[in-house]
Amino acid sequence: MTPRKIELLAPAANAEVAIEAILHGADAVYIGPPSHGARKNASNSIADLKRVVEFAHQFGARVYATVNTIVYDHELRDVERLIRELYIIGVDALIVQDMGILRLDIPPIELHASTQCDTRTVEKAEFLEAAGFSQIVLARELTLKEIGEICRSVSVPVETFVHGALCVSYSGRCHASQAVMGRSANRGECAQICRLPFTLTDAGGKVLATDRHLLSLKDFNASDRLESLLEAGVSSLKIEGRLKDATYVKNVVAYYRQRLDRIIEAAEGRYERSSFGISEIDFTPQLDKSFNRGFTHYFLDSRRPSEISSPLTPKSMGEIITDPAQLHNGDGVSFFNSRMQYEGVMVNGIDRGRIIPNRPITIPKGAQLHRTLDSQWEKRLARKTAERFLWLDVHLTDTTLTARDQRGSEATVRLEADIQEARTPQDLRRNFDRLGNTIYRLRQFTTTCRENTFIPASQLADARRRLLEALAADARATYRFGMRRLEQTNAKFPTSALDYQDNVANSLARKFYASHGVSHIEPAMETEQRTDKPDNKNGMRSVMTTRHCILRESGRCLRCVAPEKRDFRLPLYLTSGRNRFRLDFDCERCEMHLLHS
Repeated sequence: MTPRKIELLAPAANAEVAIEAILHGADAVYIGPPSHGARKNASNSIADLKRVVEFAHQFGARVYATVNTIVYDHELRDVERLIRELYIIGVDALIVQDMGILRLDIPPIELHASTQCDTRTVEKAEFLEAAGFSQIVLARELTLKEIGEICRSVSVPVETFVHGALCVSYSGRCHASQAVMGRSANRGECAQICRLPFTLTDAGGKVLATDRHLLSLKDFNASDRLESLLEAGVSSLKIEGRLKDATYVKNVVAYYRQRLDRIIEAAEGRYERSSFGISEIDFTPQLDKSFNRGFTHYFLDSRRPSEISSPLTPKSMGEIITDPAQLHNGDGVSFFNSRMQYEGVMVNGIDRGRIIPNRPITIPKGAQLHRTLDSQWEKRLARKTAERFLWLDVHLTDTTLTARDQRGSEATVRLEADIQEARTPQDLRRNFDRLGNTIYRLRQFTTTCRENTFIPASQLADARRRLLEALAADARATYRFGMRRLEQTNAKFPTSALDYQDNVANSLARKFYASHGVSHIEPAMETEQRTDKPDNKNGMRSVMTTRHCILRESGRCLRCVAPEKRDFRLPLYLTSGRNRFRLDFDCERCEMHLLHS
């Protein structure tokens, strides 16, 4: 049985965060290039990406560039040049959503289908594989059963999210930000409309909820579902957070690395890591120490989960504190005040179990405290917290020094032994215990030198240097890059028509879909060349599609509550400031739509 390679995929806002992710155990990182990444504030220079590639490849870790915005016609050649640059510096794959990229004149670099491709059916996954994608990122909203069905239908690796912030909409099908602010989520400019407070009213103006974050979801946490995901067929486990800082990435990556290693070790050869090296972590990872809005399994266990939203606040819930003695000076704590508003304060000290805040404030008696800033934790993680190394086996003879490392790289250098006086194997080994500022740790040292062999320390040091250089050269020469898969030109797209929500923004994307059997293609909302008509006679269009249902979450599910027992009249409306959306409920699909004029 050939073990299936399992990848822990980490986010990186910049080169420094990427390197920390790898040090703390990531098998791959995804990072934004200079342009056309779906996080406009997380772009990086080609020089910085090259530095990440060189560091990652030492451990066989991979680097994915997020070229995953939609692309306008006038940008196509710029994107073509960008991709060539990324290929030249050794980026392993591109994460894309715009199918126009498949019609550019680009090198044979591996392509991954972004979560913005909204892959939630077997048919869509099979098409993307046939179109030439080497890895498919699934929609976040799927159950374990649905994930398993897709994994069994394709032969390429399947990637799922396991941790971090959740978009309430299907990725790639949210146009709320574009509709009300002219900022496209598909162009990396999401205004996070879903995190705003809303008032919910019915057709008669009855207020059902006031100033509640009804579209704001808790954060995803599948750390206790990793084994189930692997059994379902998932090969890449993705942590969300390309805007997160190094402290967040260190903690979350280290936590998942440790859990994943235990699963792989117990799997009796069914799985293996997709990169090499051992990460030594000198702190105990704890997920609730990092930013989180409370945790949810989202839809992994059920199509109809409860309590997946965070309606009272979109801010971090941190860790729950049961005893003020757990707090330190400089910590930040939050709580819900008497008006059920989430309020925070810094801790100046603790006096006989009482919190001394840095400003006058009343903490309600019995209020649950949330530590949202652990000052000592932050200081600790601001320092060096991990090393990653490769095991090295060395064999010494009278004339050669040979080594093999954990990657399988091998090298041999010659040396001239001076047979003058005896030196014990222990003496010889000490020269290789001192591997200095390298990525190696000596695991095994053997020698067949004759008993009276003497090799000057200076010669051994020089041989050791040449040996490590040769190992590095061998690793670079034998590094395996993936290649773009051939596109099956006869593959048919699952539907024959695409609307504005399918994000076709350029002529090459139109040609791609047309060549795969799509006969009706509407332009993306962002192109401002719309020829389609509104979705309904009221002049409103769907700007968000989600499996999250406000009615289900509040115990008002239309399928569960008979019409005569409902305390509201349809349709319902969400209002935040000047922004107003109508809600439509597709109970057959268990989906909710936000409509906007």
